[in-house]
Amino acid sequence: MKVSGFTFIRNAIKFDYPVVEAIKSILPVCDDFVVAVGNSDDSTLDLIQGIDKQKIRIIETVWDDSKTMKKGGKVFALETDKAFKEIGMDSDWAFYIQGDEVIHEKYLGNIYSSMKNWKDDKMIDGLLFNYLHFYGSYNYIGVSPKWYGHEIRIIKNNKTIYSFRDAQGFRKCENEKLKVKPVDAYVYHYGWVKEPGTMMKKAINANSFYQEKNFLKRVKSKDTNGNKEFDYSSIDSLSLFTETHPKVMEERIRRKNWNFEHDISFNRLSLRYRGKIFIKKYLGINTYYENYRLI
Repeated sequence: MKVSGFTFIRNAIKFDYPVVEAIKSILPVCDDFVVAVGNSDDSTLDLIQGIDKQKIRIIETVWDDSKTMKKGGKVFALETDKAFKEIGMDSDWAFYIQGDEVIHEKYLGNIYSSMKNWKDDKMIDGLLFNYLHFYGSYNYIGVSPKWYGHEIRIIKNNKTIYSFRDAQGFRKCENEKLKVKPVDAYVYHYGWVKEPGTMMKKAINANSFYQEKNFLKRVKSKDTNGNKEFDYSSIDSLSLFTETHPKVMEERIRRKNWNFEHDISFNRLSLRYRGKIFIKKYLGINTYYENYRLI
């Protein structure tokens, strides 16, 4: 069985993406790895070149920054597809990881076993992962329904599969949802854990790809000595994280230089989200968005 990893990245240093940790976290189960490094304003290319020259193959890309491709984050899917297309046909599986996602080493055995189990099953297109979304600091995770709970991160090396919408998941052929098996593993998503000033810059940059109206008002930016900072207090519901983080994240966590605390007794959910929870719990009807077909 051959497994190829793949990802895309741009301006990893400028916006403090843990992409090195992301790649290193799945390298042990990958035979090789394709990274599409976009035209950056920093030393992202040097950063990726310093990880593992034997396993990693870099393709340099130029992002399409036109309004058409920025709308809805389409360019993220395009860059994902560029990396996927570079995976050789001798690979059985393609393991996708985004620049702010990390896999705990304790799950690698389960992941590898699942790939072996379903490698030759032509009915299965991919493997579905659980998610933990960290917010504000490494001590809290989001627990409201607005955080997606599952997504596909391993796919068969079938070139009819493509990245969907803004690269959150995948589809194949003509908009067909992938048939997937769940894997007993979590993706640790650190996209909302950064120094508040850097988080604000990253959020503004990300919003340029979605063009949400009243964005700054929604995130409640605040001025500190003339610098806009992200106000992490604008959150509905969090839970304390009491387990361990992946080993590859330990040094980054030690370098954390800001403070964020949240009183979980003040958690609140909107009427919309409370309704979703009630309908699923008591009526057995799932109103959550699912970009896959669970087999």
